[in-house]
Amino acid sequence: MFYLSLIEHNLPMPPRLLSRPLLDAIKEELDSLFLDKVIANLGLCISVYDIRSVEGGFVFPGDGSSTYKVTCRLMMFRPFIGEVIVGKIDASDENGLRLSLGFFSDIYVPKRLLQQPCKRGPDGIWLWVYEGEELSLDVGEEIRFRVSNIKYPPIPAEQKEDAKPFAPMEIIGEISGDGLGLPSWWGD
Repeated sequence: MFYLSLIEHNLPMPPRLLSRPLLDAIKEELDSLFLDKVIANLGLCISVYDIRSVEGGFVFPGDGSSTYKVTCRLMMFRPFIGEVIVGKIDASDENGLRLSLGFFSDIYVPKRLLQQPCKRGPDGIWLWVYEGEELSLDVGEEIRFRVSNIKYPPIPAEQKEDAKPFAPMEIIGEISGDGLGLPSWWGD
């Protein structure tokens, strides 16, 4: 779920930071660039883990900042396919469920990947019909899901005003399997 990713980046250092110790200034700039941002095929950056090397300090003509070649490791959130994770149900609609881990909320369980047979109740909440009993998937409940896919959609050129916010990383989950779904369904 969490990985260290080694990256190399040409980092322009703004003149306002040049009076600070170099490693502190570089860490601050790396944090502002990568922290809480998704890097395609790497995942969501949780933190700058360490700085491995700093080279350069070149000032290019017409630029007031010095540029450093920085090699660092980033702590990334990127679950693997098939990993089982516990999250919370954020929303329920006709398409399925939206889940959250607290720090990441672009997790979707489409209705085809819910426990079957299932249906929506009159209040819009999904219900798993198991041996004649209706087990509800209430908003706010903890839920155990398996990661079935991770998508990094391309950034749209334009977005309609009423469209949902763009998600640079989407996790598709499933709860159709033994032990998946609400932990209360399965007992101890």
